[in-house]
Amino acid sequence: MGCDSCEIRNLIYQYADYIDRGDLHSVAEMFREGRIVAAAGDGGESEIKGEEAIYGMYSAFTRIYADDGTPHTMHMTTNVIVDVDADGQGASARSYAVVMQAVDDFPLQPIIGVRYYDRFAKSGEQWRFSQRKIETLLAGDLSRHLLQSM
Repeated sequence: MGCDSCEIRNLIYQYADYIDRGDLHSVAEMFREGRIVAAAGDGGESEIKGEEAIYGMYSAFTRIYADDGTPHTMHMTTNVIVDVDADGQGASARSYAVVMQAVDDFPLQPIIGVRYYDRFAKSGEQWRFSQRKIETLLAGDLSRHLLQSM
């Protein structure tokens, strides 16, 4: 039996690794039974639920470069705080992420800073995302990262 908070942290870090590798199918699979909630342009929130819809969202928004099949980003996730529910079947976490990017005509720079509010559920001995709420705190030049504006 592993450390629940360690396993949850690994899920948080794995999400960033999949995005930086351009593996959007694996990102979406992490939310097979979950959802992503993000701020909408009108000040409200949008909710995307299920693997197929989440893959559609990431593939519609994330610019993947042909030279290596990645978005040329590095997500640095930090300040991860995990709270496991008393019954051991659910958990929450809060963390920050700063995304760095560099491409040929775009020098290395931070492009966005977000806060994640996550919920997790335990199925058997396996933790999975049940919800990720993404709050954008800082935004820079996202023109080389996003195919659509936020």
